[in-house]
Amino acid sequence: MYTLNCKGRLLSLKQPLVMGILNYTRDSFYQGSRLPDKEAVLKSAIHMAEAGVDIIDIGAQSTRLGSTRISADEEIEKLAGLIPEIIKSTDKIISIDTYHASTAAAMVEAGAHIVNDISGGTMDPQMIDTVGKLGVPYICMHIKGTPENMQQHTDYRDILGEVLQYFIERTDKCRKAGIHDIIIDPGFGFAKTIDQNYYLLKNLAAFKIFDLPILAGLSRKSSIYKTLQITPEEALNGTTVLNTIALMNGAHILRVHDVKEAREAVSLFKVYTEATGN
Repeated sequence: MYTLNCKGRLLSLKQPLVMGILNYTRDSFYQGSRLPDKEAVLKSAIHMAEAGVDIIDIGAQSTRLGSTRISADEEIEKLAGLIPEIIKSTDKIISIDTYHASTAAAMVEAGAHIVNDISGGTMDPQMIDTVGKLGVPYICMHIKGTPENMQQHTDYRDILGEVLQYFIERTDKCRKAGIHDIIIDPGFGFAKTIDQNYYLLKNLAAFKIFDLPILAGLSRKSSIYKTLQITPEEALNGTTVLNTIALMNGAHILRVHDVKEAREAVSLFKVYTEATGN
C-alpha cells in the first residue's frame, strides 16, 4: 500500500483516488473546465469536495496543443490568493499544476501539498531540485517537447520501452534531489497519437515495475472524442470506460473533470476487486 506525505497529512492509496481538475483559464480544451474568475474556481472546488474528491489539482494555464503560455509571475499572481481560500473552503489536499519551479515554490508556501509537473522537470531545470527542497510529493509526467510542438514528437521505435526509460532517468533524478513521494503519469495525449495512447493504456501495468503510484489522466481527451467522432462535451461516458480500464490495469489516481462519475467508477471497481479477490 502506498501513502503520500502531504506536508504532514498522510494520504493513503489503499484504494484508488480521484483528482479533480480546476483550470483557472479560459484556454482549456474542454468548455466545462474553463473557469474565468476566482468565484467560479471556488464554487467548482466546493462542488468537487461535496462529490468526494480526494485531491484538487489547480492550474492557471492550459497545456493543450497550441495553447498560450503564461509566465510564472502570472501564474503566481492568479493563484497565490486562491490556494488558502480553497483549503479553507474544502480542507482537501491541493495539487499545483505547473512546470515552473518558482510557481511550485510559491504555491506550496501558500498551502499546496503536491506538485504536478507535465514536463517531468524538462521544461524548467530547477523544478526537481526545488521540489526536493520543498519536501512534497511530485507527479512526474512523460512528455516530449512542449505543448506547442509535442505532436511533432510522436515518432517512437518502441513507445513503451522509451516511456519506461524516461521514467528510469526521471525517477533517479528525483530521488537524488531528495523527493521521497513520486507519482508517475504516462502522459496520455502528450506527444502521442491516439493509437499510442491506447497501447500505453493496454500496457499500463508495465509501469508497476517502478513500485510507485500511477496516475491516469484520460478525462475527455481526444483519444475519446475523436475516436467516437463527438465533442469533449459529449465524452463523459467514454471517459468512464477508459477510467475503468485504467483502474483494472493498475492506476492508483484518476485525474478527471467529473468527480462524481469517477468516484462511482472507483466504488464499483472496489466492489469488483473484493468480490473477485483481485
